[in-house]
Amino acid sequence: MNPNDVNKKIGIITKVSGPLIVAKNMADVHMFDVVKVSEKKLIGEIIELRGDLASIQVYEETAGIGPGEPVYLTGEALSVELAPGLIEGIFDGIQRPLDVIAEKEGDRIPLGIDVPKLDREKKWTFKKLVNVGDMLSGGDIIGEVVETNAVLHKVMLPPNVNGEIVSINEGSFTITDVIAKLKISKDNIIDITMLQKWPVRKGRPYKNKLSPDQPMVTGQRVIDTLFPIAIGGVAAIPGPFGSGKTVVQHQLAKWADADIIIYVGCGERGNEMTDVLNEFPELKDAKTGESLMKRTVLIANTSNMPVAAREASIYTGITIAEYYRDMGYKVAIMADSTSRWAEALREMSGRLEEMPGEEGYPAYLSSRLAEFYERAGSVSCLGTKTRTGAITAIGAVSPPGGDTSEPVSQGTLRIVKVYWGLSANLAYQRHFPAIDWLTSYSLYEEDLKIYFDNDIEKGWSNQVVEVKKILQEESSLGEIVRLVGVDSLDYKDRLTLECARSIREDYLHQNAFDDIDTYTSLHKQYLMMKSILHWYHLGQKALKNNVAFNDIMKMSIIEPIGRLKYVSEDKINDVVKKIIDDIEMEYQQLEGGLSNG
Repeated sequence: MNPNDVNKKIGIITKVSGPLIVAKNMADVHMFDVVKVSEKKLIGEIIELRGDLASIQVYEETAGIGPGEPVYLTGEALSVELAPGLIEGIFDGIQRPLDVIAEKEGDRIPLGIDVPKLDREKKWTFKKLVNVGDMLSGGDIIGEVVETNAVLHKVMLPPNVNGEIVSINEGSFTITDVIAKLKISKDNIIDITMLQKWPVRKGRPYKNKLSPDQPMVTGQRVIDTLFPIAIGGVAAIPGPFGSGKTVVQHQLAKWADADIIIYVGCGERGNEMTDVLNEFPELKDAKTGESLMKRTVLIANTSNMPVAAREASIYTGITIAEYYRDMGYKVAIMADSTSRWAEALREMSGRLEEMPGEEGYPAYLSSRLAEFYERAGSVSCLGTKTRTGAITAIGAVSPPGGDTSEPVSQGTLRIVKVYWGLSANLAYQRHFPAIDWLTSYSLYEEDLKIYFDNDIEKGWSNQVVEVKKILQEESSLGEIVRLVGVDSLDYKDRLTLECARSIREDYLHQNAFDDIDTYTSLHKQYLMMKSILHWYHLGQKALKNNVAFNDIMKMSIIEPIGRLKYVSEDKINDVVKKIIDDIEMEYQQLEGGLSNG
């Protein structure tokens, strides 16, 4: 395509079907080129080519557009702009800055509005890290910019260039100013700016993928203990309406062990996105003491926005995540929810008159889901100096009626290695996070076992195995209790039920709105588990020594164990030490009372 053809009138609309437009005279275009539709210059993307007919997915409302109107070519693929200014940004699905549009035009996005994706006027203080004469390759870091108090933005060479630095400047620059010149060959010297563009449907390159060996600590006990996710891992949170998917993702965004948070609100309710926009600036980041927004990028594409833009929003988010990964950061991307994204795929597929797959979803649903999740991972970044970066992807799935046998849930489960299945029953019982410990799983447990046992506490894995076993036994015993009553169980099993109740209520149940309980370190999690299991082990031993079950259930130490979740991190060691001593003392008194009797 000749660059002079940009914005030349090339096509004529022949059909309008909601967000899908068909145009003729389009033989010169390529798949996924961006076009401007009608005199309103609506943004669209080519998603199908048949001869000189092109099907265009329009990312804005198409009301009022009819056959005969023009289509203009840009000659570019749908791309994001990558430069300082992304952090704290609030963008729509195609990276239009919503805060800038709101300031300029009010609460509604006008059709065809054309504003720069990133601020072209703001000046950033650039500090160089390389010198004239240095030989560099794609991905090398050439300088730094303080983007926010929490994020040091590392300015990199584009991935596809290599050469010698022939000039480089320090000082205040806009993202489009030339900061360096790179000699590619004898007669080819190119300008380097802080701004890069990258097509959203193409993953950014890296040297190689690494095996996950460290957990992404979330501070949520049910996740870190029972179903951990690795840094660079992929997880799904399926659950019915009202089971707490969005709250779990908010908690992960606030507390997860990640340097950068990308939150994609894809087709969710507007009021939920409003909560995020209002909450995140107010939240104090435990790592930096600053607002959480100082290391967050928000992509808001709510259910009342054009459906086609939902499809792009996921790719926009993961491309921005890859950019920060390439700097050597740990990035967590939250996609809420991939079901709404799949609905957009289904709608566009239907309008293209493609052969429908299961439940009307397109046949390529699974491969598109895989494309997204496979862009996560821990990698060796490009560049002459070794550095690693990681993207951890967590997608919420909203199956209709909570039925996880539907295609989006099943397609997701074939790809992800962590399944945090939310239960409506637990949510109705006000047990949050409502992650069902009987159906959820993590395939990273073996990979992370060495880390937990060596870097946290030696007995971590054994404790986790026992906790899972007790919860499993509770499920089996519960069936008997429902049929013939608790009195039919022997005291050993009744003690197991009591221990399981303590694990559920005192350990797995967590209050997101309590200042202390909202986050629990791995060390504190280990000590809490240890206290519950120590009481249980000595209880089983006491029953063998003929201590009465009712006497065990009246022990005064049970209440302090239940209140451990509200003990602050700086006091937990002393409190647990005292609880362990008190457990042993009380059991000694119970057994001593028997021998005296």
